[in-house]
Amino acid sequence: MLLINGKIITVDKNFSIAEAVAVKGDRIAAVGSTREILRLSGKETKVIDLKGKTVIPGLIDAHLHPESAALSELHSEIPDLHTVRELLTWIRSLTDGKKDGEWIIHPKLFYTRLEELHPPALEELDEAAPHNPVFLNGSFGGMINSAAMKVSGISEKTIHPGIIHDKLTGRLTGFIRASAFNLLKLPPEETVSDEKMLDAVEAMLKRYNSYGITGVCSGEGDFRNYEMYRTLHEKGRLTVRVFQNILLNPGQEGSLNTLLDSIQRCKYATGSGDEWVRIGALKIFLDGGILTGTAFLSEPWGEKAAEIFGIEEPDYHGVLKYSYDEVLSVVRVAAENNWKFTAHCTGDGAVNILLDSYEEVNKTIQLKGKRFSIIHGNFFNESAIKSMNKMGIFADMQAAWFYKDADAMKTILGEDRIRSFHPYRSMVDAGIIVNGGSDHMVKWDANTSVNPYNPFLGMWTMITRTTEKGSVIFPEEAVTREEALKMYTINNALASFEEDLKGSVEPGKFADLAVISDDILTCPAGQIRNIVSVLTLTGGKVVYSSGILDVR
Repeated sequence: MLLINGKIITVDKNFSIAEAVAVKGDRIAAVGSTREILRLSGKETKVIDLKGKTVIPGLIDAHLHPESAALSELHSEIPDLHTVRELLTWIRSLTDGKKDGEWIIHPKLFYTRLEELHPPALEELDEAAPHNPVFLNGSFGGMINSAAMKVSGISEKTIHPGIIHDKLTGRLTGFIRASAFNLLKLPPEETVSDEKMLDAVEAMLKRYNSYGITGVCSGEGDFRNYEMYRTLHEKGRLTVRVFQNILLNPGQEGSLNTLLDSIQRCKYATGSGDEWVRIGALKIFLDGGILTGTAFLSEPWGEKAAEIFGIEEPDYHGVLKYSYDEVLSVVRVAAENNWKFTAHCTGDGAVNILLDSYEEVNKTIQLKGKRFSIIHGNFFNESAIKSMNKMGIFADMQAAWFYKDADAMKTILGEDRIRSFHPYRSMVDAGIIVNGGSDHMVKWDANTSVNPYNPFLGMWTMITRTTEKGSVIFPEEAVTREEALKMYTINNALASFEEDLKGSVEPGKFADLAVISDDILTCPAGQIRNIVSVLTLTGGKVVYSSGILDVR
């Protein structure tokens, strides 16, 4: 196959530009001028005239959750809500079709993304659904109504750190932290057959293909996820390459040592598998989330956060799931057993604990080259960036969080404290490898999902520092178009130790390519977020075509 008469952005070490590319089998055979590449044509060679379109390496999303996203709208569309009024209207609409006592659940509702920056009052939830329990799940915190409390046996007498009471009256507010989710008498989750799961994930991956995505890092899972993707590949239905992170979840108290022992005896390690499906990093959750006031910060969350999140303790820093000693023990075992290690950290306090543990292990086991990382991170001060550079720690970041949440963080924490929020320019200048991802979890639409997986929206956000509300926050932390593109291509290939196989358009690498609707290097800045793929190839095979180009 030859792709000619285009603009090939190779993302090689010189960021060179070509006109054409030749594909043989699943690999790139040659890159050059149209004249040079046409010389390779034979009688049976398929030639695609790009008609001036731009080709980039297949994009790689460094962190997302295809499995949950795939199932999220199988039965009904999840609304894209922006105000309390819209939320209450949606809840009322569901009560019409439900019997008394049936649950109304929003699987990922972050009320700090609502215009009001707060959830509906408990009274408003009760008015909207007086006879139906309601649960607004925000991952690390949420909101329930009185019907949910009643059916779950939660009352003002319930003593639990995850059940939030009004500081003045002592009455229940409806706020609930993740530690109390297990108190809720939720309906059993739907059992999904293996074939239905395969169908749903295959369809989700094809949606990714339409945005030029040819590789993903599945952010968390277990070896069953790995086997599921292996099955998809064996059936010839896998259209992206998968790097599957493995979540270390100690569950019951006291089981951490057992899990550490299981790591040492595990037959897998990072990189196990093949070029289609590999085992990724070993992962833990170190803290909560910024949208629920549970990220672990180095300074207390403050008065505004107390008002918004119902925080009772004046010195509240957030939720920490592991002690420093526990983190240190996990990091050491991972380093000793050929695992890449990473951790979910959303606050700078958690980032500091993780980096301190990396520093300690680095005294006896050199981490540079192991490509350990920090997932999310969000807040990176000068000291953290310096430490990361010294040890070669990667920053696994999601620009969608800046797009969606920078305004809220500015309101809650103040301008000074968010100066270190997603400091892309500072990190790139310091030599940090930044990995571009989305943290896509719920909904199917690329731009309205939680979180948006449109990689061009992510790049536009980093290039312009513009939020969903139109604010431009600390523009001096913007990156160039070339740097943003690297974060979704070669940087993510480096993160999975596959820079010799993918991430750039070079001879010998896999023919993972995306022909895009606009030239990302020269189109108006405002158009970048609207770019889509018109043709996507994974391993030289067409996995998506908009029909604009003749690929017969």
